[in-house]
Amino acid sequence: MTPTLSPQNKIKGKLRQFGRGPAVSIFTLGTMRAIGSVDQMYSVLKAASIAGINHIETAPAYGPAESFLGKAINKLKQEKIEPKHGWVITSKIFPGLSLEEGKKELKRILKRLDLKRLDNLAIHGLNLNNHLEWVLEGEGSKLLQWAKEENLVGQVGFSSHGSFSLIQKAIESNRFQFCSLHLHLLDPRKIPLAKIALRKGMGVMAISPADKGGRLQSPSSTLVRDCYPFAPLELAYKFLLEKGISTLTLGAYEPKDINLARKIITSGPLTMLEKNTIKNLRDEGNRRLGKDLCGQCEKCLPCPNSVPIPEILRLRNLLIGHDLTAFTEERYNLIGKAGHWWEELDASACKSCGECVPRCPNNLNIPKLLEETHERLAAKPRKRLWG
Repeated sequence: MTPTLSPQNKIKGKLRQFGRGPAVSIFTLGTMRAIGSVDQMYSVLKAASIAGINHIETAPAYGPAESFLGKAINKLKQEKIEPKHGWVITSKIFPGLSLEEGKKELKRILKRLDLKRLDNLAIHGLNLNNHLEWVLEGEGSKLLQWAKEENLVGQVGFSSHGSFSLIQKAIESNRFQFCSLHLHLLDPRKIPLAKIALRKGMGVMAISPADKGGRLQSPSSTLVRDCYPFAPLELAYKFLLEKGISTLTLGAYEPKDINLARKIITSGPLTMLEKNTIKNLRDEGNRRLGKDLCGQCEKCLPCPNSVPIPEILRLRNLLIGHDLTAFTEERYNLIGKAGHWWEELDASACKSCGECVPRCPNNLNIPKLLEETHERLAAKPRKRLWG
């Protein structure tokens, strides 16, 4: 069933349907940043509760996050500080575990969180075809069946950094009740997948709309100017909520990181001025790119040398169109260093064979643009946030 969002309730302080589980706030507290101490987690969690956030996203891969979270929640309960109907908690497990490994992992998750039952369990990084096979036909299927039979899990979903086609297969498999996807103001390519999931009654969580959306928490001066009089991150959040996305992850390091979410929770739908500003943002970016704008149609694929042309030219779009130098350098230099979480080959793998050129509807000189992108972005890699 498609979630019904009346104009007056699209944003303003309402919980949203999230699959078949408890309704969730429009912001989800991600816990990968507040891992310095239990006190840090406690202060962030308290601020989130006061702001009206009831949904928490965590994972074993986030270091001590789960154990800190369990202790912080209990401390807040003693102080009688918690959402009206309690916290809704999502944790995750990696694909590929054996049945016994998966059972042990889930039990460890529940122990660290001090829970008897987890509201939502997601497959963490359903990025490859064999990951989906593991869930649908392999040990993962047995694990999830066991977890349901033992009443250890409310509903099952997945997060994915994978291809459009893989995510669509997962959504259409009817085995998941929610999904976590990369959905961004400056990269809306996966919005159609979110709409498919919502039509099927699934919950949809936007992964890192701030940081992975272009480091919008510390935007370029160009981006700030194009979004004036609004903050780029504010527009990004409201853009996604207007699309009906169930909830947006917010990775808070300290209580003040919740402030913008508090403002948006008590605001309304996109105003005409905000809509016009988003249009201006896109128009200005396209103007700077001119005839070299990559439309992300992917008709250049397949590349005989397996170069991820659209992804590399997307980074070029962001670099030139919005002056996102730090973000695009970081992402480009992670290529080949993050396993199945990111692309494996950068633009240096292009052999200038030219097979892609006649397929491009915009007649782009793709080999030249790839070479230029590599020259501008290849730099010393930055450390990943986690993993």
